[in-house]
Amino acid sequence: MKILFVYPKYPSTYWSFSGVLHYIDKKAIFPPLGLLTIASMVPEDWEKKLVDANVSALEDDDIDWADMVFISAMIVQKEDAITIIERCKKANKIVVAGGPIFTTMHEDFEQLGVDYFVLDEGEITLPLFLEDLANGNAKHIYHSSERPDISTTPVPLWSLINVNDYYGMVLQFSRGCPFNCEFCDIVIMNGRIPRTKSPSQVLTELQAIFDLGFRGFFFIVDDNFIGNKIKVKELLAELIIWQKERNYPFHFLTEASLNLAADEELMELMAKANFKSVFLGIETPSIESLKECGKLQNTKEDLIESVKKIQGHGMMVMGGFIVGFDSDTESIFDAQIDFIQRTGITTAMVGMLGALPKTQLWYRLEKEGRLFNVSTGENTNGSLNFLPKMGVDKLLAGYSKVLSTIYSPKYYYQRLSTLVEHYTPQINSKKRISKAEFKSFLRSMYLIGVKSSNRFRFWKLLIHTLIHKPEAITLAVEQIIYGEHFEKVTESTVHAIKSNKYHYELHPAEKELQVGTNPPELKYSPVKEVMNLL
Repeated sequence: MKILFVYPKYPSTYWSFSGVLHYIDKKAIFPPLGLLTIASMVPEDWEKKLVDANVSALEDDDIDWADMVFISAMIVQKEDAITIIERCKKANKIVVAGGPIFTTMHEDFEQLGVDYFVLDEGEITLPLFLEDLANGNAKHIYHSSERPDISTTPVPLWSLINVNDYYGMVLQFSRGCPFNCEFCDIVIMNGRIPRTKSPSQVLTELQAIFDLGFRGFFFIVDDNFIGNKIKVKELLAELIIWQKERNYPFHFLTEASLNLAADEELMELMAKANFKSVFLGIETPSIESLKECGKLQNTKEDLIESVKKIQGHGMMVMGGFIVGFDSDTESIFDAQIDFIQRTGITTAMVGMLGALPKTQLWYRLEKEGRLFNVSTGENTNGSLNFLPKMGVDKLLAGYSKVLSTIYSPKYYYQRLSTLVEHYTPQINSKKRISKAEFKSFLRSMYLIGVKSSNRFRFWKLLIHTLIHKPEAITLAVEQIIYGEHFEKVTESTVHAIKSNKYHYELHPAEKELQVGTNPPELKYSPVKEVMNLL
């Protein structure tokens, strides 16, 4: 049996970091962890090939070679996923689909002729499918609400990729999140009780990458790395030893909840293990909006002080922010700008609220008659799939203002200066930069320091950093390069909004909906080509 694993292409967004790849001489940011893990779970004697469309094009020869095609994707990859499935079915190939987008909205792909949907968590449903397939009675859909013990999950089949194509490697330690935010689909796919791998299991995965010669950036992809603090501290204690014995070959990024800042021991352990960055779902400085969406954990501590505490442990904070909550007024846009600037969060992913399929928010808005399209899964591109109480025009205008401000060179470099000021280097920070980092620095000197309109800001910040905090120079260069990407994506996003790319067409009565009104009785007209990206 010849199995072709295919990962669709990401569109260019803030999250894609496509504008960074030229500086770092890589083809993609991260490899497809899910497919690589599934590849380790299918029979060993099957021939296997993986095509990551973010690295190389899917060729007809690849499809012709395969007996069966496995595809996985997230919602934002829907457009390319559809194209790939159509090509495979045209070539009369058996298509097996699984992963986030198919788990929450497989109905959207039925008309494409997908042969088998292996949904939910693969440790449960994939063996059922493989057994039935071997017996000649495979079913069309495999679904299970059972949550597997991921301590039995195998090491991903890294031999299917070239690790040098990617900026960073990926690893999963836990699944699930103890919180239950209204807009989030994590608990739908992974539950509220975090399940973890054992420390030895994680170290085995790290060793596999280490043995391939990779050194550098590692993304621990957990939706909330600190969901089970007892288990994560056990892991970190062993990871610190492993890293030290190998002279700290990896530095880590992960996602966590804001209550990280309240646990001094945990922050110290993460710093010693070489965690350089952490993504926090801050969402909004509005307490009313945090309560509305059920993110009560963010109401218990001072948000700005929490960010500074984490930065003070040598970890750069990346932040997720949302505008468009029912509780938001027009003052929220300036409040978001002020918060982001004061904290020095350079990577501030600001998006409009979106209702993901089967979330609490999705069900509530559906009941109120306010949904008018399926989410694209990308809330930072100017697309909208429900009627906000603020009104569409006001939300789009305010959102454009936030993006145009925080990613203008003036505000971005101000924020980066604040970050450098707050940044405290970790005790295990290396003194020498790598060859790859040096090449990126040289490219940035020419492309930004000479050719870019931001060249004066570039040199001013670098010189200031070299004089006052030289240990932060690698961080500064990295964030300057990110800033070039953010600026270009912002220009594209704001242009799309102003040109009405998504064709929001609402009746006058709908446009007049005021903040605080109750819309369940209101019936909305069909929306012509709303968010017609997908």
